[in-house]
Amino acid sequence: MRRVIVVTPHPDDETLGCGGTIFKHLSQEDEVYWLILTKMDEFSFFVDRILKREKEIQEVEQLYGFTKTFKLPYAAASLDTVPSSNLVTEIGSVFKEVQPHIVYVPYRSDIHSDHKAVYDATMSCTKWFRYPSIEKVLAYETLSETDFVMNVDANNFRPNVFINISDFLEKKINVMKVYESELCPHPFPRSEEAIRALATLRGAATGVQAAEAFMLIKERIL
Repeated sequence: MRRVIVVTPHPDDETLGCGGTIFKHLSQEDEVYWLILTKMDEFSFFVDRILKREKEIQEVEQLYGFTKTFKLPYAAASLDTVPSSNLVTEIGSVFKEVQPHIVYVPYRSDIHSDHKAVYDATMSCTKWFRYPSIEKVLAYETLSETDFVMNVDANNFRPNVFINISDFLEKKINVMKVYESELCPHPFPRSEEAIRALATLRGAATGVQAAEAFMLIKERIL
């Protein structure tokens, strides 16, 4: 049994990036924890929209069956204004409680500034002498964030780990459907067709029907 934590800037990143992998961990009786760093704030969203998102999060929690969900209070699209020391302290506090073996994080060069901030802060919480439980850190890709990078100097997402999710793709899509405002008809990048197409492409790279792809950031030899 492994303890796994999925670190997400926003709700839906967990499903887009590693929803099938989460279900696979759960099928192997691993404990899976969810850390959400941002929320909708009352200055940018109507109250009914905020309440709807909270209900969506609760439904997603139930569908996955997370061991525990942690929610930080930062406003979405504002993490680049938060002192990195604050993020490191709060993420570190969660890691101290969970003692994870495997950590999933967003890709650092995603187009969304929140993703970069989360990646950088999380990396500060993976030093072996402070967080000795951590054995592996993997970066996931997020539709419309990872693939929309326009930085010509970036190396871009280069997966070197592929996880077979053939048995869990339908579950992943069903969870994504909970986020009604995030899933739109094709050719919107976060469409059911796009999710299936990416899973098919990643599966073809490793010889299975459907897969999720990751970049291995670090792995400790025990």
